[in-house]
Amino acid sequence: MKIDVLTLYTEIYDVFKSGIIGKALDKKIFELNVHNIREFSKDKHKRCDDYPFGGGAGMVMTPQPLHDAITKIDPEHTAKRIYLSPKGKRFDQKTALSLSKEKHLMFINGSYEGVDQRILDMDVDMELSIGDYVLTSGDYATIVIINAISRYIKGVLGSDESTKEESFSNGLLEYPQYTRPQKFMGLEVPEVLLSGNHAEIQKWRKQKSIEITKVKRPDLLEE
Repeated sequence: MKIDVLTLYTEIYDVFKSGIIGKALDKKIFELNVHNIREFSKDKHKRCDDYPFGGGAGMVMTPQPLHDAITKIDPEHTAKRIYLSPKGKRFDQKTALSLSKEKHLMFINGSYEGVDQRILDMDVDMELSIGDYVLTSGDYATIVIINAISRYIKGVLGSDESTKEESFSNGLLEYPQYTRPQKFMGLEVPEVLLSGNHAEIQKWRKQKSIEITKVKRPDLLEE
């Protein structure tokens, strides 16, 4: 997979230089390219924003730098172009899995009060949101989404089994996990996990997933 990111703040993406994703990028399991939108601005001061028509607070990102960046980086429109916005579709695990199957993704990040509507009309395929709140730029949402998507790319995680039994993978929250020591601060690991009876362990885990989901996210059970 190839991922292109358009941003005013390229340094934010240094977060991907370490950890599991950093290792995957070093191994070239997938490709991540971060592009500075200012480099495409024709303004002599490299400005990428201006006052909104009709008045109002804040600034709006101008269309020229964004449009030129998008069409220069993806001239044949082979990428699924995604704009991060509070008005977008709510991002979830199913969307992460779906996007992980794409060959080329482009994330377009607005800042200030957002981008000129004509960019959305001409150049964007999909708007995504990570929640009902507003951030200072779309970059922080992009980081979350790239992290979630990359976990489904073959070879990124140590084991492909890691994504099969986790929260939201089957519509439920994940069951409790335990490791050594068997007893800690007076609390012990449930006996069933020590039994070696895999059928009973699977039954216990399913029941615990249902119980936890019922308490913490009953809306998932309704869905």
